Amino acid sequence: VSIVANNEYHILWKEERLVMSELLDKVNDLEDFKSLPVKKLPTLASEIRKFLIENVSKTGGHLAPNLGIVELTMALHYVFNSPEDKIIFDVGHQCYVHKILTGRKNKFNTLRKLNGLSGFPKTRESIHDIFNTGHSSTSISSAIGVATANKLSGKNNYTIAVIGDGALTGGLAFEGLNNAQIEDTNLIVILNDNQMSISPSVGNLANHLTKLRSNKFYRNAKKFIKSLLMLIPFVGKYIYKILDKLKDFLKHALLPSSVLFEQFGFSYLGPIDGHDVKELITILNRAKLARKPVLVHVITKKGKGYKPAEMDPNKFHGVSNFDIETGKTPEKTGTSYSKCFGDELYKIAEKNDKIVAITAAMASGTGLSTFSKRFPTRFYDVGIAESHAVTFAAGLASQGYVPVFAVYSTFLQRAYDQILHDVALQNAHVIFAIDRAGIVGADGETHHGIFDLSFLSHIPNLTIMAPKDGNELKQMLNFAVYEMNGPVAIRYPRGNIEDSFFTDEDISLGKAEVLKVGTDISIIALGKTVKTALDVSKILACKNVSAEVINARFLKPLDSITILSSIRKTKRVITIEDNVIDGGLATAIKDLVADEKDVTGDYFAYPDEFIIHGSCDEIERIYGMDAESISKQVLR
Repeated sequence: VSIVANNEYHILWKEERLVMSELLDKVNDLEDFKSLPVKKLPTLASEIRKFLIENVSKTGGHLAPNLGIVELTMALHYVFNSPEDKIIFDVGHQCYVHKILTGRKNKFNTLRKLNGLSGFPKTRESIHDIFNTGHSSTSISSAIGVATANKLSGKNNYTIAVIGDGALTGGLAFEGLNNAQIEDTNLIVILNDNQMSISPSVGNLANHLTKLRSNKFYRNAKKFIKSLLMLIPFVGKYIYKILDKLKDFLKHALLPSSVLFEQFGFSYLGPIDGHDVKELITILNRAKLARKPVLVHVITKKGKGYKPAEMDPNKFHGVSNFDIETGKTPEKTGTSYSKCFGDELYKIAEKNDKIVAITAAMASGTGLSTFSKRFPTRFYDVGIAESHAVTFAAGLASQGYVPVFAVYSTFLQRAYDQILHDVALQNAHVIFAIDRAGIVGADGETHHGIFDLSFLSHIPNLTIMAPKDGNELKQMLNFAVYEMNGPVAIRYPRGNIEDSFFTDEDISLGKAEVLKVGTDISIIALGKTVKTALDVSKILACKNVSAEVINARFLKPLDSITILSSIRKTKRVITIEDNVIDGGLATAIKDLVADEKDVTGDYFAYPDEFIIHGSCDEIERIYGMDAESISKQVLR
């Protein structure tokens, strides 16, 4: 039955693709869009969905979130006047429709490509992008700041924060809600409730929103009473206006959960069908009249309009290029670092009942899906709440458990104080499995994991390791669990494990590994860049330069004896790391050779700036981090 249903769907899809986008072809900016009558907006929504599917199938990107927010984005731009009214998208991965309507439709073939459109809001890209975003839960706080600035400047425009229910699991969102009671500010918070972030939303707030969205009686009662009263000649509409003023009584009687937002000082409107553009326009116009903070609760379906994305919104949250008819992405070969980590942790947990795995709404992305199913009582998805995850882990460690927090490098940044104060200060045995370390590609500057070595290296008690391959990742994970007593960070890159450099040498604390003996130059590398170092040594060998290649393994503690011995022999050193230049391996080696008068060196890392988006290979070439560029610089 499912095969037949899918075939019918794909046949329909092919036929629909043949229909020209009559409305969308004429919409090149907001002026074109706002000239359309409301009755034509549902048709435009359908055309936008087809446009998104066609384009993202080629470029990759965040498809499911954008399919779910089409009508809501249209209603926002129909009611408000951007850029005078400021629309701020939380995270920003759902801004594609916004970009289409604000003059960037014809650049969508460049989405997430080098020098092309970013997959997130960028102030440098358009005056309609008000705030650079890429991390979760920031929109309410930034919108309060913008709204306050408008008030101080005597402006009367509106500030709108669009935040998902998943992002409301982040503590910063609650801090924003708690401070939103600013008088005379035209602040509107749109809660886009699709029951998901990347993984399904978790926690008490998710349960709270379920109670709100599931009470259809309240929504139906409002519509029924209004339609009934409007049938009464002459006086019906007046009676409705009187009863409308008593709506709080009805709301609190039938939707007591809405009181939560009202206790924060918001007028609560909703729940609203997020795919009824006409109703959305009506409600947003009502929100404009409040002249105080308003929260509009909108129910949407992630992936709407494309069956594969509706059925598997997790897969299509962020997707590579795919086949539209089947929804299939190119088959991946090899094993990713994430899967290698997850599989090994699973094996360790089978023998060690003290292992606890923690993730911040990233179970699948960090390779913990299998672990979560096999050990449900020892797996915790805390939502998008990295700070809580770290302190939660510290609490577990204080009672003899071994918590492993699997987290993307860029998101660990948000838990800096908790790492320092709650884990390192207490020398708690918490293991940080830092995924997506280094350059990550098309997501760009908000997601590159090139700062973790720098912000972790100066924290006392913390051991920092980086594996050169999958075998070493497994070794390091076991070493961290069984041989260490304090906090440990293991960082590894995004993508597949391309090569393995088999060695018989076991991991021991602070001990580097000499992979290749040489006499002319010492190459010190860490993690992913060990492969680059070996490639550089081969290129140099063709120029009769003998390079000694050292896999540092540890940034902290650094194997100063092995490394310094090599440098004193060759008198020349280069370092290669997938991190910014300051605070990482380069800084450690510069400090190490500071008193060595006759040693010269070159240090290869990313500059002290935010790195553009593009493929990893393109970025490495641009910043001179590939083997060929490094070799040329060394020879020069």
